[in-house]
Amino acid sequence: MWMRTKKLGYRMQDSGYRQKNYRASCILYLASLLLFANNAFAEELKLQPLIDEALKNNHELIASGLKVSTSKYKIPQAGSLPDPMFMFGYQNEGYDRTNYGKSPDAQWMYSASQTFLFPGKLSLKEEMATRDSESLKALYESAKLATIARIKELYYDLFLTHKNISLIRDKTALFSRIEDAAIARYSSGMAPQQEVLMAQTEKYMLLEKEEMLKQKLQFIEGMLNTAVGRDVNSPLGIPVEPAQTSYIYNIDELIKMSHSNSPLIKSREKMIAAAKTKVNMAEKEYYPDFTIAGSVFERRGEFKDMWSLTTTINIPIFYKTKQKMAVLEAESALSEAKHELEAVKLMLSSNIRENHSMIKAAEKLTDLYRNGLIPKAYQDFELAISGYVTGKVEAITVITRLKSLIDYELLYWGQFIEREKAVTRLEAITAVCNQHSARPALQNKIEASVNQGEKEK
Repeated sequence: MWMRTKKLGYRMQDSGYRQKNYRASCILYLASLLLFANNAFAEELKLQPLIDEALKNNHELIASGLKVSTSKYKIPQAGSLPDPMFMFGYQNEGYDRTNYGKSPDAQWMYSASQTFLFPGKLSLKEEMATRDSESLKALYESAKLATIARIKELYYDLFLTHKNISLIRDKTALFSRIEDAAIARYSSGMAPQQEVLMAQTEKYMLLEKEEMLKQKLQFIEGMLNTAVGRDVNSPLGIPVEPAQTSYIYNIDELIKMSHSNSPLIKSREKMIAAAKTKVNMAEKEYYPDFTIAGSVFERRGEFKDMWSLTTTINIPIFYKTKQKMAVLEAESALSEAKHELEAVKLMLSSNIRENHSMIKAAEKLTDLYRNGLIPKAYQDFELAISGYVTGKVEAITVITRLKSLIDYELLYWGQFIEREKAVTRLEAITAVCNQHSARPALQNKIEASVNQGEKEK
């Protein structure tokens, strides 16, 4: 396997070593073809059908919608009077025997009564139930926006993972070029074996990273299936490359839109309206309710039947410890609801500022990667690999240039997806869907660099 050279010491025999390398290259080439074929024939996964399916099948969203439906049934209940009461019985004089018809106090008694709340209380109760239902409806709309944003973010994460796997596979092939060049130089005695091992180590490290990304891919697919309402093991295709969304709003415009459109703010406003109604209701409790009862007393013989009509009212004499405390409780709840509204507004404003700054930073970084670093890194790599083949450049230089190219491309797509996710979060916060988009131009830049490199070779 080893043979002695006159000037360069020991080196491997060309026959066995190159044969094994040839077989490994063939296996890698066939595997790449199979992977390419699988990707080519894999079903495309589009975003909008996933969103539509999630709005129909997401169990948390369905539960939130059912809460709204349930709350609507409470409105007519709150506006209804208490159930009327009916009483019947027999009254006898003495304990010895029944003397019905013989004694004037022996009689059958029948009574019906109805409690009426003080005027205005029923309408306030119905209004409270209505406001609570409207608040739940606003929360349901917020849950819809959150579900859409969740689907989009998981979709983008899934695309990014597939993209990173594809980039790593492409760069693994480039490391194979370095390995082939190192083996050729080693076989001719122009380079030490260490350069071959360095190229192989870097290639295997990429394969390790690919396996880690595949594991992450399984996790994201499970999360996306859960959010859509599918079984976690349902197969998913490869996401379509998302369009780059243009976002032209400034921070002040976004804050105004969130304050006027956000379902979270609308929900808190409905809670404030309900709390005000509860204050009015607590103040109404100072006034008594009344019950009207009509009774008939049936007698026999020479004794005539009797009837009666009565009214009963409750007297709130313990108002200092009951009604007054109820008013203070309702006013405290109203103050709490107002502060919660202000807290939500500040939280949304903070989130808007954060995501807006992320968009601006990602735009600058993606432009830097797309128009500067990536094309230059690719050209540097092509020059380095050409120089390495001719013996003008060391292997570590070629490997460093390729690793830089890999890092820049991964960072570009990472920033591209982070920007789209930030736009998605802003759409959920402001409840405004942005429709303007443009395709990313990175592929054109890379293809132009590749074509330029091929022309130079």
